[in-house]
Amino acid sequence: MKEGIHPGYHHDAVVKCACGNTFTTGSTKAELKVDICSKCHPFFTGRQKLVDVGGRVEKFRKKYNLSEEE
Repeated sequence: MKEGIHPGYHHDAVVKCACGNTFTTGSTKAELKVDICSKCHPFFTGRQKLVDVGGRVEKFRKKYNLSEEE
């Protein structure tokens, strides 16, 4: 293996979720920011939640004239 071409590895990288949950893992970055984690993801929580990435849900509702109650 060539020397100096691989990024440094952090064994105690901090992951911060938008919901406020934080945990540590290993990564090439010291800090990671994520939008959704296992504490707030619908698959793990069993609760339905719309995850709006880039306004896609709003765009869909506007296109088909849907209200938020439906």
